[in-house]
Amino acid sequence: MADGLWTYPDTVGRLDLTGFEVAAVDGDIGKIDEATHDVDASYFVVDTGMWIFGKKVLLPAGLIDRVDRDDEKVYVDRTKEEIENAPEFDKDNYQGDAYRSEVGGYYGSRTEEAEAERETEEERISDRS
Repeated sequence: MADGLWTYPDTVGRLDLTGFEVAAVDGDIGKIDEATHDVDASYFVVDTGMWIFGKKVLLPAGLIDRVDRDDEKVYVDRTKEEIENAPEFDKDNYQGDAYRSEVGGYYGSRTEEAEAERETEEERISDRS
């Protein structure tokens, strides 16, 4: 996923996600306040409401696991803790390359760590066989 971190999954298409609820793997986190469809640079901004005291977070489009169009809900492949610990939303510079590089580095490193953990677990299982 690191290669497509800033690209929506094909299942999203050109759907406007503004207003959709957002759920992390361990619970709801808020609503999409803004979404872009820039080539290789797409993201969405989530207003977390009271979950983390009105904080907004920027999430790369590639974090979307699936979209429920009927319930207008987006599911992301991250925990609430990972999202809460992401670089603080910079309302003045969130569209800039430097800030998006910081966010991409944060989420990209988490993707690489998760893939390494899965590979290690698969090796352990195969060693037992």
